[in-house]
Amino acid sequence: MSPEAIQRGLWGVLATPFQDGTLDVDDDSLRRQIDLHRSAGATGLVVLGVFGESAQLRQDERVHVVDVVTRHAPDVPVVIGLAERETAAAVASAAQLLDAAHGPTPALMLQVPDAEPQALAAHLHAVHDATSAGIVVQDYPVVSGVTITSAQLLTALAQCPFVVAVKSEAPPTSLAVADLTAQTTVPVFGGLGGLGLLDELMSGASGAMTGFSHPEGLAATLHAWDRGGYPAAREAYQRWLPLVNFEAQAGIGLVIRKSSLRERGIFTSAAVRPPAREMPPSLAPLLRAHLRQLKGDQSPSDALGPEEIQAQDP
Repeated sequence: MSPEAIQRGLWGVLATPFQDGTLDVDDDSLRRQIDLHRSAGATGLVVLGVFGESAQLRQDERVHVVDVVTRHAPDVPVVIGLAERETAAAVASAAQLLDAAHGPTPALMLQVPDAEPQALAAHLHAVHDATSAGIVVQDYPVVSGVTITSAQLLTALAQCPFVVAVKSEAPPTSLAVADLTAQTTVPVFGGLGGLGLLDELMSGASGAMTGFSHPEGLAATLHAWDRGGYPAAREAYQRWLPLVNFEAQAGIGLVIRKSSLRERGIFTSAAVRPPAREMPPSLAPLLRAHLRQLKGDQSPSDALGPEEIQAQDP
């Protein structure tokens, strides 16, 4: 029997918090982040994704993260990302990570390693056959280096009934989502920090599978969409979009998100592992301005101009 498709809604991608100095995994911050997503109404959680810095973690650390997350929230559905793209390595890693999980068997998220449909299908089959887990296919060419057309991806999906979702992050995402949802019943989710969420929902997306320092904003937008379609979702999302856009900046989005979570008191540190960049001091006051605006406590006189930004102590 094939695994059931994952539920529509918000699947929060967790960042991996580190301790200052040692860069060890910070379990307490990780648990607070889980609680944040649960209180926001997330349908499920994604661990060890790209923004979880999975590629910079040792395998024993990945196992530890899965153990902490699923032990803390054993009733929450989980998707585990695999950093490996070579089939044998992915199978070996998946077995260890699934063994560490508590509660129901998580799904596994695999990046597209090959654009040729038969090769992709063989890769997905090998991981599923070895684990019996549902598979989430992540199309993220910026990270994988593989560009696959919607037609090629659909051909592979037709051979893999165990695929429980597609995470579509190949720009323009609204076009990719529309192409996929028109020709498959597999649920398709947008990512990229929610930057294209409204367009993706209009194109047939089942929700968002992404990270954001304020997941309540994503959840509110999805609830508004269910309640009143595009007009309601647009109204709900407007107040969050400046911060969504700020966090989505190429090359520094991860540390901005971690810094935002630190400002919220969720993370103790915004530390990242190389090659990720640390927070540029010049952007710290901009982030705080965004956060003050969300809190609703910024008066017009508090607005920062270029001179004030340069003069701010980060």
